[in-house]
Amino acid sequence: MNESRARDEIARIGRSIFERGLTMGSSGNISVRVEDGWLMTPTGATLGTLDPARIAKLDEAGKHISGDKPTKETFLHIGMYRHRKDARAVVHLHSTHSVAVSCLDGIDADNVIPPITAYYVMRVGMLPLVPYYRPGDPALGPAVEKLAGRHHAVLLANHGPVVAGTSLDNATFAMEELEETAKLYLLLHGRAIRPLNDEQVAELRAATSA
Repeated sequence: MNESRARDEIARIGRSIFERGLTMGSSGNISVRVEDGWLMTPTGATLGTLDPARIAKLDEAGKHISGDKPTKETFLHIGMYRHRKDARAVVHLHSTHSVAVSCLDGIDADNVIPPITAYYVMRVGMLPLVPYYRPGDPALGPAVEKLAGRHHAVLLANHGPVVAGTSLDNATFAMEELEETAKLYLLLHGRAIRPLNDEQVAELRAATSA
């Protein structure tokens, strides 16, 4: 994807995410890998009204070279890209149900949401919990990097999800699947759940990688 089209796609996806209530105010950020660096949404910007021309550009070293100042959570994105060579886009939101799950006590930090649907397994897989750090804390970068090589989606405790994808559409689809599954998980919370078993999960993962 060339840079001009990538800018337009970030604005299009951002508007769709905002209008559907998946993030609010100036929360959430999006990035796309381009040939000579990354494009990232600006700090303090609402995803609903992004100006493609003002989206920040960073060079391959992560230095801001043009556009508005990038999100203060740039390191979340860079951390994913460093360890996932197939990642072409990263989406980070404060989506309501995913954040709610991240606040639950007693959840499995290695896999926050059990495999309750096939599409969740195929699009998200295992979802580890990153310990709490304040938003913008640079320590979040290394915390995400520890998991990024094995997981393309992570959940920041009391904060929200970060999802990488092989395209911006794929990252967004996975984020949407995560949010809907988090909603289902909360609806089922306190009830006996019949998740997919290990054999069913393995079959889905094999089909996804084929």
